[in-house]
Amino acid sequence: MAFATRFAPSPTGWLHKGHAYSALVAFRAAQVASGRFLLRIEDTDFTRCRPEFEAGIYEDLRWLGIEWETPVLRQSEHRPDYEAAIGRLRDIGVLYRCFRTRKELMALAGVAPNAGDPKDAQAFAGGPIPEVEEVALLAEGRPFAWRLSLTAARERLGGFEQLTWTEEGASPDVRHATPETLGDMVVGRKDIGAGYVIASVVDDARQGITHVIRGEDLAELTSMQRVLQALLDLPTPVYRHHGLVLDETGKRLAKRDSSTSLKALREGGMSAAQLISELGL
Repeated sequence: MAFATRFAPSPTGWLHKGHAYSALVAFRAAQVASGRFLLRIEDTDFTRCRPEFEAGIYEDLRWLGIEWETPVLRQSEHRPDYEAAIGRLRDIGVLYRCFRTRKELMALAGVAPNAGDPKDAQAFAGGPIPEVEEVALLAEGRPFAWRLSLTAARERLGGFEQLTWTEEGASPDVRHATPETLGDMVVGRKDIGAGYVIASVVDDARQGITHVIRGEDLAELTSMQRVLQALLDLPTPVYRHHGLVLDETGKRLAKRDSSTSLKALREGGMSAAQLISELGL
């Protein structure tokens, strides 16, 4: 299969240097392999996505000299496909409704309610509540999330030990899935529908992505995506997790920390060539 990779930002803020690095690494890998480079707009969370941020993505990538195939896939236009995937997981018995709030999950994990890392609440594997309670909460119209039961998934797949993927990069090897570190992950919510994890798995298969190239901060997530691929009978790409661009304190750049945007750098007079040189590319 011909090499195909993608850059898949969410339009929830302005792109920063870390995004530039990841997009350039993936784009250049596609060029070296004479393969395909795709841009995907991962706008499943309509509560946070904004049109101006999506327009900014296109502007930033053009400024960097990156070209991509058209038309661009926008996840907001394919919600029925992700809901169908959730429905399939529900039909095979590996999902359950979770009515617990973030505060309740933090308390169960023994974490302070104001803790900053949402993963503390995510690594939960408590399973569903009793059926009588679930029926009552549904009757009240209480919001809920669909969680993937690792216990049910393990039984369905006959264990996770056989789930592997090829990891390229500085230390290439074959990795084994260890989804337990993430707990029973949320794959969708009643209010906003399917989430990033399942949508990205569906779209990687839809678009024929052979290589997922992204930051090492997402490496842990690969185990969960590998489980979903197995449950949904989807192909497994090769993965390459690159190092991150850090700020002066050694912390990774992030939208939520208001890291300096590419837009601001451009308006401040920096050229794309200067940024590419600064990134070591």
